[in-house]
Amino acid sequence: MGKQAITAMKIAVQNFNSDSRNHKLSLQIRDHNRDPFQAAMAAQELINKEKVKVIAGMETWEETAVVAEIASRVQVPILSFAAPAVTPLSMSRRWPYLIRMASNDSEQMKCIADLAQKYNWRRVAAIYEDNVYGGDSGKLALLSEALQNVSSSEIESRLVLPPISSISDPKEAVRGALKKVQDKQSRVFIVLQASLDMTIHLFTEANRMGLVGKDSVWMVTNTVANALDSLNTTVISSMEGTLGIKSYYSDDSSPYKEFSALFRRNFTSEYPEEDHFHPSIHALRAHDSIKIITEAIGRLNYNISSPEMLLRQMLSSDFSGLSGKIRFKDGELLNADTLRIVNVVGKKYKELDFWLPNFGFSKTSSKHNVGDISNDIAAEGFTGPVIWPGNLINRNPKGWAMPSNQEPMRIGVPTKTFFEKFVVIKDDPLNGNSNDKNMRYDGFSIELFRLVVDHLNYHLPYEFVPHDGVYDDLINGVYNKTYDAAVGDLTILGNRTEYVEFTQPYAESGFSMIVPAKQEESTWMFTKPFTWEMWMVTAASFIYTMFIVWFLEHPTNPEFRGTLKDQISNTIWFAFSTLFFSHRANIQSNLTRVVVVLWLFVVFILTSSYTASLSSLLTVRRLEPNVTDIQSLKSGNLKVGCVDDSFIKKYLEEVLGFRSGNIVPFGNIEANYIQKFENNTIDSLFLERPYEKVFLDKYCKKYTAINTYRFGGLGFVSNIIYSHL
Repeated sequence: MGKQAITAMKIAVQNFNSDSRNHKLSLQIRDHNRDPFQAAMAAQELINKEKVKVIAGMETWEETAVVAEIASRVQVPILSFAAPAVTPLSMSRRWPYLIRMASNDSEQMKCIADLAQKYNWRRVAAIYEDNVYGGDSGKLALLSEALQNVSSSEIESRLVLPPISSISDPKEAVRGALKKVQDKQSRVFIVLQASLDMTIHLFTEANRMGLVGKDSVWMVTNTVANALDSLNTTVISSMEGTLGIKSYYSDDSSPYKEFSALFRRNFTSEYPEEDHFHPSIHALRAHDSIKIITEAIGRLNYNISSPEMLLRQMLSSDFSGLSGKIRFKDGELLNADTLRIVNVVGKKYKELDFWLPNFGFSKTSSKHNVGDISNDIAAEGFTGPVIWPGNLINRNPKGWAMPSNQEPMRIGVPTKTFFEKFVVIKDDPLNGNSNDKNMRYDGFSIELFRLVVDHLNYHLPYEFVPHDGVYDDLINGVYNKTYDAAVGDLTILGNRTEYVEFTQPYAESGFSMIVPAKQEESTWMFTKPFTWEMWMVTAASFIYTMFIVWFLEHPTNPEFRGTLKDQISNTIWFAFSTLFFSHRANIQSNLTRVVVVLWLFVVFILTSSYTASLSSLLTVRRLEPNVTDIQSLKSGNLKVGCVDDSFIKKYLEEVLGFRSGNIVPFGNIEANYIQKFENNTIDSLFLERPYEKVFLDKYCKKYTAINTYRFGGLGFVSNIIYSHL
């Protein structure tokens, strides 16, 4: 046990012995240096030689487990100041004589997750000092679960520090371990468990390596925060800006003030070299543990011959101790600890909000007092204010390594965009070189990104990097950190959001089926059977035949004589009447008859062809397939088109059930669309929603869109760290 816990126990024993005339309590102290093996040896000695009736202490679960195993066999009650991170279901059966004066770590991890949600930290780095059994005591699993449940955050990296007792050069060991997280993006460091000596080395080296600065976040759990009072000012100053989670206890009650005054006198007298003499939570629990024992003995009339009766009386304790309410259920404290958030500032720390189990952040230490403040304040969550590392006050830290002018953020931009209105990449005419840094980037998506960056309240250095590949490869490049983010016409899909983060959509997305629009029947429909060339040849033949008939007949035939006007009108009338085989004029010349017969044969062929062509046009127009939905395409075994590097092809096959042979992929060049329609290669075209609008804006008279399928929209892509861009 620590010095403070020993001092507190001595005070409690002295108080009992001075008040009791007939019975005295003997305190046997064994120092095991937090070594579970030495703790087991000390427990056996106390039980076998000193014949102790109760063992109290053990500030780590590893010590508690081995001591409880020994004590349970000989039926000696154990009062432990530690609890496992996760309470095993078989705890009471395996160690029936174990009483835990602490709660497990689940509430503490929920508090950390609430802080991560409050500040939108999406990735964190977990740091813990390995225990002698080679584990993290279950804290890592609890933290991961809490982050997922509360804030959808994740643990990006784990930094495992070797036990301080097992290394000869802690400075180099810690520096080597910190280099592993220095290359990671996350700058949210959570110290789950560490000894005081390891904590000192950790923060000292982290400061030297620049990991405790602006936009970094450091949090320590109660294993470190509860001991802040015992750290000297040099160590405290190296932790400046750190958030700590302490077990809360009231320091304004009369019993606490009386104990604190007595504790300071005794502690400074026994340990004059110590600078900090305020009692910690460990000292308060140590004092309460003696009170649990003495009250149980008193209820038994000081007859402690039965270990089972003594255990039962200890478990029935119900009083307000210095560390809080003492009441047990299933061998552990009934009420989970109220937590207090503290912020290390300068050479000391200041107390911030409370965190209450099953409630969350509060300005008061009790749920019953929450009603005293407005609902708006209670609903705000953590209010702080916090002074972060690097003396950051005016804004919250980003929690990730900020880009710099030397190492700007790399933004991938697709070169194979469907329409140049979204992304255009060209050589910069002001620069003779054609490398990536001398390209010019334009388009709607690029301009929108620049506008967003201009509105950020901090400087964000970045550079565009062209990506010559399909869109899925670009997104994979963000995931594997080839790029820090991607900007362009990128569709938000469910499978993509599993490993990258999208911004809020800046345009709607989905895809539509585009089909040729039906042309309305026009007034000039009767001219469609013949081409304009054919009409010109027919008109020329008509005029030529009319002239030949007039030339042969007017010298001898009186019906073709008279005034010029009469000759022209009679000739035209004769020619027109032949079209319907209703001519009545007498023809006298045999040559004229030959010409008329030939003309009538030509007229017969022309009228037959015209009638057949016009009928075919009208009939086919009414019988042509009416493509209005997906089912008509599939049932008609019709061909459909899509862009070859789009997600639509896979969606058509796997979701809508199109046969791969009926899907015609083609390049993302606009002319390809029209060409495929005009040569009847495809009967419909599937385009993403934004491109469909651009396409129809240009070809609205020839094509129309039906059956729109909605998706998540168009957005920018980032890895999880850059989620707020």
